[in-house]
Amino acid sequence: MSTREQPLFSTRAHVFQIDPATKRNWIPAGKHALTVSYFYDATRNVYRIISVGGTKAIINSTVTPNMTFTKTSQKFGQWADSRANTVYGLGFASEQHLSQFAEKFQEVKEAARLAREKSQDGGELTTPALGLSSHQVPPSPMIGTNGPGDEKLFRSQSADGPGPTERERLKKMLSEGSVGEVQWEAEFFTLQDNNNKLVAALREANTNVERWKGQLEAYQEETERLRLRVAELEAQGPSETPGESGKDGLSQRLEELEVLIKTKDEEIQMLKSQKGSHREAETEREREEALQKLQELESRYSEMERQLQGAQRSLEEARGERERARAEVLRATELLDLKICELSELRQGLARLADGAP
Repeated sequence: MSTREQPLFSTRAHVFQIDPATKRNWIPAGKHALTVSYFYDATRNVYRIISVGGTKAIINSTVTPNMTFTKTSQKFGQWADSRANTVYGLGFASEQHLSQFAEKFQEVKEAARLAREKSQDGGELTTPALGLSSHQVPPSPMIGTNGPGDEKLFRSQSADGPGPTERERLKKMLSEGSVGEVQWEAEFFTLQDNNNKLVAALREANTNVERWKGQLEAYQEETERLRLRVAELEAQGPSETPGESGKDGLSQRLEELEVLIKTKDEEIQMLKSQKGSHREAETEREREEALQKLQELESRYSEMERQLQGAQRSLEEARGERERARAEVLRATELLDLKICELSELRQGLARLADGAP
């Protein structure tokens, strides 16, 4: 493409070429849409369709009056270039873009026809079929089938080969090839859409995995904290032993007091019996001392009962605290096992999803 060429129209489309080996499948020029433009070469008085991918010319097609642009679906069109010995296909983003390109193709085709007539009036010898100069050698004719049902695409015909009837038949064959292109285009966009959905699902799954990993780490930290708490409680277990021994000591002390009370009761009974036998010798002071001793013993007995009850409550509270701590650890362990199972199932699902992705 030189500076003498003037751009007439540009659009964006996915570019395809017919597979020269099978003559029935399309080969995409790239993964992304390319710019496709009409140019006019004022020096040579020709119109060309050009598309460049990087530094490589993907399309370099000179428009001739005998070319036909065929809409094979709502967003796909094609034309055959005998000079390039191939068939070009364009997939557009919308039906409107396809219509604009087709209209511009007709305009450029008409302009090429007028330019050829002008060249003929100037004395240049051209062939009636393709508009080639007499010294140019056209490529060999090739016609390729496009699947079952006689759906066909043609590649090229020589200038001196087919007549008007043959050209009409080839045009009809080209128009009948729309079914294969529609099916291919639908399959292509379906695969592209499925691929985008799979990519989005994988990204979402990766996000969920990261979030669940954070939750798992938090659960692990909580479990470790609970385990340390249990270890502390178990370490405090021996310290509770003195409490139990204290309880035993209190019980022993209580028994001693009961024995002492029993002894004092016996003394009281003895004193009472002595009082009955020696009523005359008993004084008021001795009776008061005996009653005072009895009250002191009853008071000490009540105090020891209160101490024993307090020790029993402390022991029960310590046992309840230990049981609550153990129950908390068990719940945390069960929750951790559940989360580990969920993470394992998620990893298996991701593996199956990765294996099924195209």
